[in-house]
Amino acid sequence: MAGTEITPYLFFSGRCEEAIEFYRKGLGAEVEFLMYHKQSPTPHAVPLQPGFEDKVMHVSLRIGGALLMASDGCDDKSHFDGFRIGLSLPTIADAHRAFDALADGGTIQMPLAETFHSPCFGMVTDRFGVGWMISGENKQ
Repeated sequence: MAGTEITPYLFFSGRCEEAIEFYRKGLGAEVEFLMYHKQSPTPHAVPLQPGFEDKVMHVSLRIGGALLMASDGCDDKSHFDGFRIGLSLPTIADAHRAFDALADGGTIQMPLAETFHSPCFGMVTDRFGVGWMISGENKQ
């Protein structure tokens, strides 16, 4: 299917604004679009948990050339499980910066190291519970 793209869409259960700022600082994410539930032009099909009117309904973040979409969802019940986001960076130094930023308040599963498939690869779960696989190349 030519032109098909897969875009991760994450639900932060009420912590989306905190995640946006975290990814801005740590990964250089840029907000392309942001809308809060209270700004929706149509009624919600799924009822909102009380207090979620002021939460993020949708945000599009650009990280390098990749798009990451997110929301607070409609309640505080979601969690991240069964996947990781792969982040490939052009240099090993870039990989270390991103890895260290994501590890701040998170958990390292595999420190960055040379592997049989990459000159620099590691796995970390950030403070929001999102799993990442970071790789860096030798392109200086």
